[in-house]
Amino acid sequence: MNSPEPKSQGHTPFWRRPLTLAWATAAAIAVFYLLREHWGHLLGWWPYLVLLLCPLMHLFHGHGGDHSHHGHKKDGT
Repeated sequence: MNSPEPKSQGHTPFWRRPLTLAWATAAAIAVFYLLREHWGHLLGWWPYLVLLLCPLMHLFHGHGGDHSHHGHKKDGT
């Protein structure tokens, strides 16, 4: 017979805790309310927010991966 696997003795991940889920739900409701009530004000800021995304994406994108173009020899090979 198959017996159920014993639960791990580790702690619950942060994002699965009830208090974290409650705070995330409250934050989502607050953001929805603010966007719904102040949408007209935010429309004027969209161009600036899009321009702000460029440096933020550059900072948080990470610089790993294949950067083969950085290691070229000076003789072009």
